[in-house]
Amino acid sequence: MQAIINGCIKKDRSSQYLLYKEFYSYGMAICRRYGISDFDASDVLNNGFLKVFNHIDRYNSDKPFKTWLGRIMTNTAIDHYRSNLKFSNHDDVDEYEGLPIAPGVYEQLAYKDLLALINNLSPAYRTVFNLFAIDGFTHEEIAELLNISIGTSKSNLFKARQKLQEKLLILGTSDEIINKG
Repeated sequence: MQAIINGCIKKDRSSQYLLYKEFYSYGMAICRRYGISDFDASDVLNNGFLKVFNHIDRYNSDKPFKTWLGRIMTNTAIDHYRSNLKFSNHDDVDEYEGLPIAPGVYEQLAYKDLLALINNLSPAYRTVFNLFAIDGFTHEEIAELLNISIGTSKSNLFKARQKLQEKLLILGTSDEIINKG
């Protein structure tokens, strides 16, 4: 892998192709979580790889390359979201903070099933949910990344979870799964 990275640092096209081919699926999985469509995700992926190739000399080889690439893809998706979409469905309310969410719902689903449900959320809810629940960002970090308040981040997460639970009920998911915890 280091030989491919070294080739990319030298702007060698064959090394860039090999790196792209090696990490295409991983990068696309990240971009699909944030994109509205596969076309949108593909656009984010290509922009992300462009950033990777332009800044690969900054990669610290003491750390896993996959983690570095994943962070670039996530940040590129967030940049794309901020520049192309507006938060149309968000509230800045702190009152949602204490309301309960049925635990255990998300653990019962296969990743692809959950991803399909998440992709049906509004862009604002989907982005906050992905950043918090999947990528592990805090509400403070999300607020800073998306230029929203912490309360808006919490509200969007609450509403995203609420919408996911509603969809699970519609799909026939039993109350036992939703109330498990």
